[in-house]
Amino acid sequence: MALISKKYYNRDLSWLRFNHRVLQEAADQNNLLYDRIKFLAIFSSNLDEFFKVRVSDIRKIKDLDKSLRKKLITKPNKLLKKIKKQVHLQQEEFGAIFGNQILPELEKEGIYLIDHNAFSPSQKIVAESYYKEHLVHKTQVLIDSVQKNESVFIENEQLYLTSQSNTSEVVIVKIPNDTSRFVTFPSEGGKHYITFVDDILKYNLAQVYAEKGCSDFYAIKISRDAELYIDNEYSGDLLTKIKDSLGNRDTGQVTRLLIDRSMPDKLLSRIKDILDANETDVLWGGSYHNFKDFFGFPNPTNKTFTEDAVAPIYDSQLQKFDTIFEAINEKDRLRYYPYESFDDLLRLAQEAAEDETVSQIKVTLYRVAKQSGIAEALLKAAKNGKEVFVFIETKARFDEENNIRWGKILQDNGAKVMYSYPGIKVHSKILLIERIENGIAKNYGYISTGNFNEKTSKIYTDFGLMTANQKITSELNQVFQLLEGNSILPKTKKLLVSPFSTRNTFEKLIRNEIENALTGQEAYIILKLNSLQDQGMIDLLYQASNAGVKIRLVVRGICCLVPGIEGQSKNIYVTSIVDRFLEHGRVYIFANGGKEKMYIGSADWMTRNLDHRIEVITPILDQDVYAKIRKVVQLQIEDTVKSRIIDEDQSNDYVSGSKKIRAQMETVQALAQ
Repeated sequence: MALISKKYYNRDLSWLRFNHRVLQEAADQNNLLYDRIKFLAIFSSNLDEFFKVRVSDIRKIKDLDKSLRKKLITKPNKLLKKIKKQVHLQQEEFGAIFGNQILPELEKEGIYLIDHNAFSPSQKIVAESYYKEHLVHKTQVLIDSVQKNESVFIENEQLYLTSQSNTSEVVIVKIPNDTSRFVTFPSEGGKHYITFVDDILKYNLAQVYAEKGCSDFYAIKISRDAELYIDNEYSGDLLTKIKDSLGNRDTGQVTRLLIDRSMPDKLLSRIKDILDANETDVLWGGSYHNFKDFFGFPNPTNKTFTEDAVAPIYDSQLQKFDTIFEAINEKDRLRYYPYESFDDLLRLAQEAAEDETVSQIKVTLYRVAKQSGIAEALLKAAKNGKEVFVFIETKARFDEENNIRWGKILQDNGAKVMYSYPGIKVHSKILLIERIENGIAKNYGYISTGNFNEKTSKIYTDFGLMTANQKITSELNQVFQLLEGNSILPKTKKLLVSPFSTRNTFEKLIRNEIENALTGQEAYIILKLNSLQDQGMIDLLYQASNAGVKIRLVVRGICCLVPGIEGQSKNIYVTSIVDRFLEHGRVYIFANGGKEKMYIGSADWMTRNLDHRIEVITPILDQDVYAKIRKVVQLQIEDTVKSRIIDEDQSNDYVSGSKKIRAQMETVQALAQ
């Protein structure tokens, strides 16, 4: 894609605008203090992954043949410069929020984050003791000497301190990563003092290396290429390749060199030589890196500085039934996490594992929790002699190792386990249970927008549909036949299955709205997505807009569509919500000539989701479920507290309104009724 144009906004720059919305939450004084600190941590964590994956991709593209390079990214060098400029501006804003807002507000609460230069005599004693007891035996020291020409390796995403001696030696010290990032000193006079472990080291290292003249130490961190580059390999044992590739994350190409801005030029020059980095890799930061560690920032007071937890709602209707199968038999059931309890899904899996009438369980696992109730239920089912089929996606970025571990455990206990196909990801989140009732096999299905993961279900908003509708479950069985290698093409009329029918079906639905608009009927499209990138779908939405179709989009992250342009997208309005929960559910709504159609599923409108992944999207056929989702989407459309306008510049201005509506909190109340 072009960098920024009136027709398409570059996906990587759009992602940076999303991360800016996260940064806005850290600056929002309507959020409680420690929640704002959490958003700083999220911003930092997001940016780390961006450099490890996306920036490394762009750098790889630079090395390709020019004809192929043009098909992938226009002017990768120019894009890298724009990324660096945007990141620099955001880092400046980050520093201002932390230094000018967060620290003063902490001090108002009697919490002081101090550096080693501010240690009191008693704190120096604590610092020396802490170093001797917790750090000295763990601290890895690397010394590079011009004379020795020793090889020095800096690990990916690890924190280091560096200094240069009076003999030009470069001392590089790795900060231990198996200790707390923060040290809390004893309170003094009702005041609470906290310091970085970095400062404990800086204070002690200055004494250890005093004879070498190393009085000041500066923070450095590098990001290395983290992609495994296996998505497009079409031969060989993919699982073995992934196992063999997991270690590559520690040794990949440098994609970012984050430097303490106070580091002397002479030392920086040596560091770049040691790491074989160039000026385009360098980003200036503050004295501390890895702000994602602020997820664990201590609170030494008795006060609460975070928003109250949302207690998940348990469906009272489900509790009336002896088994959850009876409840699903009566009608479709929808769970909306984290507002509603994930325990209902665990109950379904556990009942299936123990129910003597259940003969088969089939599931796709994309991101599995380390401590997984779903996986434990599958394990129990296999041990109970049930036929268990598990398709595990081993290319789920950063979760490959854990997925493979669970796959081996399940396989060792009798489950049939299959792993990723070369060249395609299985991103669907589906479950199928076969139960023998009165001698006849009956299927129960579960289709979700999110993973079978207890941990993420507490912070990601996702829809999960439980159904015994034969039209849905029979087609769900076709998808599993495909995954098991028993068919090559699912023939579905209700379900949309990528890469077979999703794009075509959505194109037909949009064209239907275009025809209706041209004949004077009410025509509209409402989409709730994580990302919108596919040019074909964007062009069709532009065509619909020009035909008079009203298009309302809620897009959390990447949005390459440029709205509000006369003759292109005048009838398209886009907002993005960033709030305490990560918006993750996908909903697709079409006016359909007065007979509105709604779908939910796992696919964003990105080329990879439509054409290169196995995704499953289901129509919503139950009227109660339909009304419930429609209410949630309407609240998102009406949000005037956490919504930002996605305009042609992606400037992230907040939506304003006379009535304050915060969709996520309104959803809590709506579901509780």
